[in-house]
Amino acid sequence: MKATTIDDVLSILTGIIADTTSRRDPLGYFAALYRQVTLEVKNGIVAGSFDDGPRMSGFDASFANRYFAAYETYTSGGTPTRSWQFAFDRVRTGKLIILQNLLLGINAHVNLDLGVVTGTKFRGSALSGFHADFDHLNEILASLIPRVRAVIEQFSPRIGELTELADDAPELALRFSVEAARDDAWRTAMLLSVTPSTFVAPAVELIDGKAKLIGRVVADQPEPVASIVRHIRAAESTDVAAIITALDSVV
Repeated sequence: MKATTIDDVLSILTGIIADTTSRRDPLGYFAALYRQVTLEVKNGIVAGSFDDGPRMSGFDASFANRYFAAYETYTSGGTPTRSWQFAFDRVRTGKLIILQNLLLGINAHVNLDLGVVTGTKFRGSALSGFHADFDHLNEILASLIPRVRAVIEQFSPRIGELTELADDAPELALRFSVEAARDDAWRTAMLLSVTPSTFVAPAVELIDGKAKLIGRVVADQPEPVASIVRHIRAAESTDVAAIITALDSVV
């Protein structure tokens, strides 16, 4: 599974979604959301919203390829990056609520993959020329959050009880995760863009470890939040295929 254009990305994601839907595998939740984001990015390229459409198409493919590599490695019995390993393992336990499932995918793909791809693809002074398109890419992801929240609420009738902790907590959690991860990814990109090639791999290892720690915060909640999460999970739909289909229809 390797993409060279944004159309390749959409095709590969469609295959993952079809496979996970047929097997009722919750790993398909993130893939479905990712395809919707990619559709919006493609629409932006067609509309001329990015400074350089062809560049964005190639970048989108490079970015997606890190997820594809992690997914293929994991589902083949191998060991992907630590943050993806942690995310996939936790999702497969069946103990997460839908919101946690999506946040774990966002964490690994943005806090690790986005910064790494951006910082290694645009070295040195070339990075500043990508900043506007980088921000627009993340604006697209953030724009989908209200629609994603609406889908979650269809299948998680108790999700609103998180508002006891914070107003509009489900949407705030998604929005904060995206915004914080985006800012962290840009800092990572700035660091890697000036890191000598021989030190890039060790630096990426450190970044991966940090992303895994953030994943633990998402998945392993302390009490009393853990009790609330279990309460929410008990009422969530178990129709994995329907949830994947709904997440793949937000655009």
